[in-house]
Amino acid sequence: MESFCSNFDLNPSTTSLISKSFQRPTSKLFFPSRFPSSICDKNKKFGLKLPATRKSNTHHNNKAPVELKDSLFRWVSGGVFGFAAAVSLCCSDSPAFAQSITIAFPVSHTREINTVQRTLVEAWGLIRETFVDPTFNHQDWDLKLQQTMVEMFPLKSEDAAYGKIKGMLSSLGDPFTRIISPKEYQSFRIGTDGNLQGVGLFITVEPKTGHLVVSSCVEHGPAARAGIHEGDELVEINGEGIEGIGSEAAAQKLRGCAGTTVTVKIHPGTDSKNSNFREVKLPREVIRFSPVSSAIITHRTPDGHMSKTGYVKLSAFSQSSATDMQNTIREMENQGVQSYILDLRNNPGGLVKAGLDVAQIWLDGDETLVNTIDRDGNLFSISMANGHAVTHDPLVVLVNEGSASASEILAGALHDNGRALLVGHRTFGKGKIQSITELDDGSALFITVAKYLSPGLHDIDQVGITPDVQCSADMLNSPKESSKDKNLNSPLEADSCIIIAEHELDIQESEASPS
Repeated sequence: MESFCSNFDLNPSTTSLISKSFQRPTSKLFFPSRFPSSICDKNKKFGLKLPATRKSNTHHNNKAPVELKDSLFRWVSGGVFGFAAAVSLCCSDSPAFAQSITIAFPVSHTREINTVQRTLVEAWGLIRETFVDPTFNHQDWDLKLQQTMVEMFPLKSEDAAYGKIKGMLSSLGDPFTRIISPKEYQSFRIGTDGNLQGVGLFITVEPKTGHLVVSSCVEHGPAARAGIHEGDELVEINGEGIEGIGSEAAAQKLRGCAGTTVTVKIHPGTDSKNSNFREVKLPREVIRFSPVSSAIITHRTPDGHMSKTGYVKLSAFSQSSATDMQNTIREMENQGVQSYILDLRNNPGGLVKAGLDVAQIWLDGDETLVNTIDRDGNLFSISMANGHAVTHDPLVVLVNEGSASASEILAGALHDNGRALLVGHRTFGKGKIQSITELDDGSALFITVAKYLSPGLHDIDQVGITPDVQCSADMLNSPKESSKDKNLNSPLEADSCIIIAEHELDIQESEASPS
């Protein structure tokens, strides 16, 4: 999934499939399935029907599965026993016509560089077998490995060597295929688990300016208590400028042991009347958060009766998203809620499996949730298996330009299956899915492995999803009478998109009522 990432003092946002190299699903240097198996784990929970897995013996450009022999790893980890080493490839479209290809390259005399060379080969092999573009951006991928090894050979710094790996990946022309350090990967994993020690900030890169901005704060967390708001720009961390650094690196600076502090410089967002910079000293705490927050909105409908609407905001797609949302919806059903608003604004995505599980909370039957296109151009449909929705009440989904990846998969699934009306602004437009593999040194490789289309076969990548109703307050002649739940914050009460969503729900209810 990055360049569009949201970080919760970290990075929970990539629309991704997670694996552990040599230990967890999709860990081998050749993948037995056209769609990495990590999307399939735990699929019995919500009855997900996935395309049948199969081995593929046909590869574009005669690129066959890569087998990296044990000797390669011995020379990397055990030291230097020669000037040149080789990667041995077993290439065949048929077992009867196997051939061997050898790529030779120099071995560094520096142990730290040896380790990075090993990581380079590991990453290269995974990309060779799974990257969505079989032409590798119209370059010879085998030659690229050799060239990168030669460039890495004279280096003395581990950081410089990793820079060569990043340069090799950038040549693919895909900003979402990338490598992150072991520390950054640990931050990512903590984010998807839902617990960390930090200040309770979701940060993301604003795509137009490249600046780091706050997408949301954990309720009652240190940042929220200090008055930091969505849209505020992060300028400095502990007196150091952060221009040009990634969201993951910034998130790492914000995290730390509970009881310590971090000072941030903030510039108010464009919606604020205050344009002054301010410094805030934030205590780090153990943050336990749910990506789901909710409230009940009580309002008077045009025909005069009082109605309850359940407002549910999903800030990211983590491992707990579906369970937390299901529990929230069941609780609201018990409180007599008659309609729902699902807010996906500024939700940059997360785990693919979580997005599919959330969709099944709202859908019945064997509906298609998303279509994927693999590197060979094969189209697969991922569908439900005898699904049973938690509720059939009317639903409006709020989206905007910050809704990306898994948010767009979910919005597309609910919209194309006729379950929800979309209100807001055009979404971000990220129609690619990444696998995430933990490499042997603890770093992680993100690889774009598939493109996706909505159930209605609409292409989302670089296009986005256009909502049914644009969010504009002047669409209503006058504000309707509304009394909000006492736990609702004032920004929610004044949110014009929520007002419009309520208006659309009233229309649905009136059309469904007998005349």
